[in-house]
Amino acid sequence: MSAVVIDGKAFAAGVRARVASHVARLSEEHGVVPGLAVVLVGEDPASQVYVRNKGVQTVEAGMISFEHKLAADTSEADLLALVRALNADPKVHGILVQLPLPGHVNADLVINTIDPAKDVDGFHISNVGLLGTGQKAMVPCTPLGCLMMLRAYHGSLAGMTAVVVGRSNIVGKPMAQLLLGDSCTVTIAHSRTRDLAAVCRGADILVAAVGRPEMISGDMVKPGATVIDVGINRVERDGKTRLVGDVDFASASAVAGAITPVPGGVGPMTIACLLANTLTACCRAHGLPEPEGLTA
Repeated sequence: MSAVVIDGKAFAAGVRARVASHVARLSEEHGVVPGLAVVLVGEDPASQVYVRNKGVQTVEAGMISFEHKLAADTSEADLLALVRALNADPKVHGILVQLPLPGHVNADLVINTIDPAKDVDGFHISNVGLLGTGQKAMVPCTPLGCLMMLRAYHGSLAGMTAVVVGRSNIVGKPMAQLLLGDSCTVTIAHSRTRDLAAVCRGADILVAAVGRPEMISGDMVKPGATVIDVGINRVERDGKTRLVGDVDFASASAVAGAITPVPGGVGPMTIACLLANTLTACCRAHGLPEPEGLTA
């Protein structure tokens, strides 16, 4: 048996197309154009590439992109002042401060200064609380992307057993909340879980978000399970750097029913869901109907 490979690249392209068509309609019928502000502090090369991609895809979707690139030694006070200015700007519907931030800046303070309604990363404590209590929230992009792919593949997730390996605030915890919201029976596992392999083997849906290269092997996967690999790890192989996930793709894909590859699985969905969240935030800000199928 060989697993169905869930093509995140193609799926993300579909999400971006749906966002773009909704944006065009908003502009035509209401004269409203969603705006996304991205703030980058410092010269982190990976962050620079990511911010550039966000800018390009924002414009391609018909939205306005506001980019703020600040020096690495920008003071916390100046960064907070910029965030407050963006909160007050009616043309900005989504605000994203690129992490990681330099050591002298309190990242939690910065995130919690963002207006929760414009927090398209879904990291503000208010959005975390709203998601945790099943209310309307801004949902973190990566888990939202995973949920969209799972819904598209399975239809209803009700009654399925889901195991999330990883307990980060960015992926693990919100992923578990989203799966609970879709009526899964959810376990959060992590590095201290006793007999992790046995816990994983109980999962109809296995989400790996632990940040350890190829930690989940095929013998940890229930035959026919759907495996969502959130990990992006750079490893040296044969003198070359390669990207691998948290799942050993070769052994897991021989057992699973469906699996996301790395690269080309969950990764492309993150920016697509950022655009979807910006669109949703814009619709909410103007009291307009939210886009269907692009929210949790």
